[in-house]
Amino acid sequence: MGRKKIMIVDDEDNILNLVKAILEAENFEVMVAHDGKECLELLKIEEPDLILLDFMMPGMSGVAVSERVRVEPKLKHIKIIYLTALDVSEFERKLLQKNNIVDYIQKPFDNKDLAKRVRKALK
Repeated sequence: MGRKKIMIVDDEDNILNLVKAILEAENFEVMVAHDGKECLELLKIEEPDLILLDFMMPGMSGVAVSERVRVEPKLKHIKIIYLTALDVSEFERKLLQKNNIVDYIQKPFDNKDLAKRVRKALK
């Protein structure tokens, strides 16, 4: 099996570039999208093993994107981790699990922790 492919979706270039650099250093294949619409377009031609999805983006939120991915039969197996600046409550954690979100990573994040949690999600 080849390298694991990860899509990063975030409207902030500095976050995209940082996460991309961290994951490429871990030998992952990385693709990026700047918003939900671009993510859904890319998913028509590429199927990553994992999507790191910004929770709050202008236009289409991370939740809206993940709901679209979940109802698409050929995509619903893709694991999703939310990237969020928000503090996630216990209620929201349960909601995330219900929507098959494998994890959430709070911004700002520790680089090593991000890499470790991505590897764990892909096991």
